[in-house]
Amino acid sequence: MDKKRWIALGIAFGLFIVSVIAQVSTTVATTNWNEMFESDRDFSEEVREDGDPFDKIAVIHLEGVIQSSDVGGLLNTSTYNHKMLLDMLDFAKEDEDVEAVVLRVNTPGGGVVESEEVHSKILDLQEADKPVYVSMGNMAASGGYYVSAPADHIVAHPATLTGSIGVIMEAINFAELADDLGVEFNTITSGEYKDIMSSFRPMTDDEESILQSMIDDMYDDFVQVIVNGRDMDESTVRDLGDGRIYTGSQAEENGLVDSLGSLDDAISQLKEDNDLQGAQVVEYEFQLGFNAFLGGTAQRLVSDEFRFSQLEEMIRKSSAPRAMYLYTE
Repeated sequence: MDKKRWIALGIAFGLFIVSVIAQVSTTVATTNWNEMFESDRDFSEEVREDGDPFDKIAVIHLEGVIQSSDVGGLLNTSTYNHKMLLDMLDFAKEDEDVEAVVLRVNTPGGGVVESEEVHSKILDLQEADKPVYVSMGNMAASGGYYVSAPADHIVAHPATLTGSIGVIMEAINFAELADDLGVEFNTITSGEYKDIMSSFRPMTDDEESILQSMIDDMYDDFVQVIVNGRDMDESTVRDLGDGRIYTGSQAEENGLVDSLGSLDDAISQLKEDNDLQGAQVVEYEFQLGFNAFLGGTAQRLVSDEFRFSQLEEMIRKSSAPRAMYLYTE
C-alpha cells in the first residue's frame, strides 16, 4: 500500500473515532441524569397538542409482539415492553388530570395471557369513567384486535391489517429427520402426556384432541371478548372469526371497527364525543433509564460468545409450545 493510501486510511479512521466520540457525547449531554436516577417510572409525558393540563388525553403506544420479556440481560432491547405498557395504563387510570386515553395499536398480536392483561387494564380505565379509543396502525391483528375490542371507539386506517381472530399453537417436529439421521431420543416422564407436543416424536390422536380442546376454550374466550366489547351477535363473530385477515375498510364494513382515519382523527373523534375540545394531548414515551443506557452501549461491546449464548436461550424458549393470539404470515 502506497503512502497516499495509508494517509487516506488514517484520515478515515480518525473521522470514525471522532464520529464515535461525538455520538457518545451527544447521548451523555442529552440524557436527563436526574430523571434517570430519580424518576419512579420509565416513561415521560410529551405534549402533543397544547390545551388545558387539567383535562388531558393520554396517547399510549402498543408497538410490537405482545409478550412478556423472557430473555433478560443486556440484549433485551425489544420494541415492546409489557410491564411498561401495563404501568402506562395504570398511570393513566390513577392520574386525576387524565380524562381519556387513545391507545395506538400496531401489533400482529402475541401471548394469550399478555393480551388478556392489556385487555383487563382497558376495562379498568373504562370502569374509572375514562373512555378508551383505539387507533390502529399498519397492523392490529389477533391479540391486537383482542385488546382493541373493548374500546369505546375503534379507528382503523383503510389499509390496516386487522382481524385474524383465533388461537394458534405451533411446535417444530424433528421426528422424521431424526429417523433419517439415525438419532434416538430417550425421554422418561411421570405421566403419559408429560411430553405432549414433543419435537422428537409424532403426536398421537389423544394428544391432538387434548390440545384442540385447549385451543377451543381460548377461542371461546376471544369470541366472548368481541361479543361484549363490540355488542355483536355471537354467531356473527364466529363467522368473521375464522382466522382470516381483514383490511381496515373490510373491518368497517363488517362492524369490527367504527370508522376509518389516522391517529389524529381518533383524537379528534374522542374530543368531539366527550366534550374535550380544549384538552391537552400528551404522549407517553419511553424514557431512557440507566439500565437501558448501559444495555444499548454494552450490546455493541459484548463478545460473540455471549451473543450466541443469548441467542441460544431465545431459541430454546421460543421453541416451547405456546398458545398465541398471533397473526403469522
